[in-house]
Amino acid sequence: MKLTTADWLNKVPEVTLAFWVIKILSTTVGETGADFLAVDVGLGAAITTLGMAAFLVLALCVQLTKTAYTPWIYWLTVVLVSIVGTQITDLLTDLLDVSLYTSTAVFSVLLALIFFTWQRVEKSLSIHQIVTPRRELFYWATVLCTFALGTAAGDLATEALGLGFTLGAGMFAALIAGTYAAWRMGANAVLTFWIGYILTRPFGASLGDLLTQAKTYGGLGMGATWTSAIFLCVILMLVAAAQTGVRPRKKSFE
Repeated sequence: MKLTTADWLNKVPEVTLAFWVIKILSTTVGETGADFLAVDVGLGAAITTLGMAAFLVLALCVQLTKTAYTPWIYWLTVVLVSIVGTQITDLLTDLLDVSLYTSTAVFSVLLALIFFTWQRVEKSLSIHQIVTPRRELFYWATVLCTFALGTAAGDLATEALGLGFTLGAGMFAALIAGTYAAWRMGANAVLTFWIGYILTRPFGASLGDLLTQAKTYGGLGMGATWTSAIFLCVILMLVAAAQTGVRPRKKSFE
């Protein structure tokens, strides 16, 4: 029997502590994984971007065929989006010499336009209502833009503004904590979710740089290989737990 969009369940996981942990780890892997492939493996920025973009398209095609949240393919897509988003910003900065101020501003405007169009067309930005193909395309376009913006904003704070990795990570962590506090005090749930989602990207990028960069540059010197491997293992364990425990959920129209 052919499935219609009426048969869809929500395609996005519940927003729990595990969701945020995996999201932050994914953002860090996007930073360290991209560096590992481009620098340590020696593929270079262009080949890394093209290769990961191809894998992302394949993963996204599989994700779009699902009619309910499926942990393994959803989080694989997020990790690939993180790597591709990182590489887009790095290509603009390193190869095209685009200022981090410019890329941060451009991605901010682009994200605002996506949100505006999404709201105008679908009347809601809630991730509890990703129950049609069009809404899911809006969702993934938003996610990709948040990763590119977060990379640019993180690099802008830690490098161009000279905050450094430790202070940069601390600043974004404080902003995330402030967003959580605002939500607890009754701020709009959809707005605070997307603010937190955007902020986890520069936090993850700053954390990744803090862990991987040499001590002479203000990092802890763990290197991209070990950091990526450790974080990927944690992601795999959490996603495996989610995969074994996932249950069909009713549509939510909150």
